[in-house]
Amino acid sequence: MLTTFINQQQDPAGTLVVIFLRGGADGLNMIVPYGDDGYYRARPGIGIRRENLLDLDGFFGLNPNLAALHPWWKAGQLSITHCAGSEDETRSHFEAQDFMEHGGLAAGGWLGRFLRVRPDAGQSPLTAVAIGPQLPECLRGAPSCAAIQSLEDFGLGDQVPAGFLPQLAALYKSAPGVLGPAGQSALAALERINALTRTPYQPANAADYGTEDFSSGLRQVVRLIKGRVGLQAATVDLGGWDSHITSSVIMDTPMQRLSRGLHAFATDLGTEELARTSIVVMTEFGRRVAENSALGTDHGRGSVMFQLGGGQPGGGKVHATWPDLTNSPLAGPGDLPVHHNYRDLLAPILRRQSPAVDLTKVFPGYSLVA
Repeated sequence: MLTTFINQQQDPAGTLVVIFLRGGADGLNMIVPYGDDGYYRARPGIGIRRENLLDLDGFFGLNPNLAALHPWWKAGQLSITHCAGSEDETRSHFEAQDFMEHGGLAAGGWLGRFLRVRPDAGQSPLTAVAIGPQLPECLRGAPSCAAIQSLEDFGLGDQVPAGFLPQLAALYKSAPGVLGPAGQSALAALERINALTRTPYQPANAADYGTEDFSSGLRQVVRLIKGRVGLQAATVDLGGWDSHITSSVIMDTPMQRLSRGLHAFATDLGTEELARTSIVVMTEFGRRVAENSALGTDHGRGSVMFQLGGGQPGGGKVHATWPDLTNSPLAGPGDLPVHHNYRDLLAPILRRQSPAVDLTKVFPGYSLVA
């Protein structure tokens, strides 16, 4: 069977799902330091009122638009790191995204390098999947990956003549070098996708994804995870975070989409599968601490990172080296400083996915914090 090529590449450690919030998400209004009066002095117009927050630990509170994530926090499945980001100081969306997705000033993407150097690197087109029209920079250099928007669109169409695929498989079987296995693996991926899409997908545990693109993308990912196609990594983007004006008008909708999508995804996976699936949420930079004259926030430095599932230690906590927003020095013209480099936060996740991986090859030129 062609599916042997996929089955042999199943990853017993599970799947890594990387969600990128494009536009510079304002971590201060997502995970609110309500215990720091400096936050309210800096944001008299856009600060989230204490009584509207979902308390996390007596100092930080969850924005009500992220309420669907609160049960996962209380269950110890969600952890949050504040003052997270990279050392890039350009405050340019494009440069900061490139720097973060490349893992520094290195060729290719950090996730592509991870998939290439891990000892059990897969070669199937379904080893790594980007949900969307094109591959993100973080997957550049992956040994094999595919960009898809819908599983139903991943195929050769309905007009393929009978017997064509077996004939094509026979040709690849006799092809020399790496062409034969690569071709058979691609055909195996098509065969498995066709099997997954023959019947409509029904989410488990009454999970409700909604209809927007972000939730639909996560729904595609969970189908691949449950389909045991050898998926080692997937990426999904969620844009719309550039909150220069009227902060709540800009941010409320993407926060609701993020919360609803992640809640449905984790619910659909179920306890056992969620423990095998590590979801990490990141953004290129945060926003200025003080609101601007348009009741928005300008480009800054530190923001938040989320991790959900993955059998992680330290769930149900906000990890932060917190500055006093009144008395501590801020970064540059008034930004939340970056105290936690994103690579140091990704490293333990990657080690859980592949304990033997050499992370110096994933993040070349960077010394990870032990």
